[in-house]
Amino acid sequence: MSSDKSERLQRSRTLNPNPEAVSDLLFECSPFFDPRDLLQVRYEMIRSHTKGTTLAAVAARYGMSVPTCVRVKRAFQAGGLQALIPERLGPRGSHKITPEILEFAEYCRALPDAVSVRKLAEMIRERFDVTIHYSSLHQALSKNSETL
Repeated sequence: MSSDKSERLQRSRTLNPNPEAVSDLLFECSPFFDPRDLLQVRYEMIRSHTKGTTLAAVAARYGMSVPTCVRVKRAFQAGGLQALIPERLGPRGSHKITPEILEFAEYCRALPDAVSVRKLAEMIRERFDVTIHYSSLHQALSKNSETL
């Protein structure tokens, strides 16, 4: 496989980390099927299982664990092909914005001479020793005001 394709798969988060574990005949006999393409491997795994093959046999042929097969199949049923693309790694949401920080921010925003969100982010950094991007703070404040 070309390094160009490898780079594209890597950027799209669909580069299979274990292509050597894929032993299904489709991937051995046809140049169309690429074991490095995780999206293609996952889709063909689901198709194989719908043809009546046991989940354990499918998992073995596609180099995945049974729990991964179950998770992938459920994701596909719920969200289609797009759901087979692995999610972005790393924290999601405003993990730095604790309830204490949010309370402080809400208090400051309610004052008659309320400061901008940018200034508020600086104040939080000084008071709590936590760096929060102003746009993340704005988003958290917006979500909090929606739930009130």
